Amino acid sequence: MMEELPGAFGTSASLTLRLGQIVFSSASLCFMCLDVGFYSYTSFSFLVTVMGLAIPWSITLFMVDAYSVFIQCLPIQKRLILIIVLGDMVMSYLSLAAACSAASVIDLLHEAGKSHCPAKLCGRYQLSAAMAFLSWFLSLASCLFNFWILPSL
Repeated sequence: MMEELPGAFGTSASLTLRLGQIVFSSASLCFMCLDVGFYSYTSFSFLVTVMGLAIPWSITLFMVDAYSVFIQCLPIQKRLILIIVLGDMVMSYLSLAAACSAASVIDLLHEAGKSHCPAKLCGRYQLSAAMAFLSWFLSLASCLFNFWILPSL
């Protein structure tokens, strides 16, 4: 029998982690897309692409977690947990890479002066990168919790 680890698949803590991922990924995407000029920088386009992938992944697992928590009839299988761990790991690496690359470009633009990045625009980009880092943290936490229960299945 599997032990009940808070944050692992099928728990209310996992449901909360997924909801946080959806909120932070959506916020990152919205802050970045408020200006059309982000397309001129590859790292910003990469961030938009990764957050665009993270949102459906998190929504899908949020719905599966909600079904498992509220209906409580979804069997937890090793193959399912392995897919979730691998998916979370990939999304975690991609989110971290996108957040770091966007943050470094924002820093370079900020250092270059106001001609390259006005204060209001740089502030939005910084918020977008911060939300991406928060989304990464929750994705990593979910991956680690599910990885922790994998051997006990």
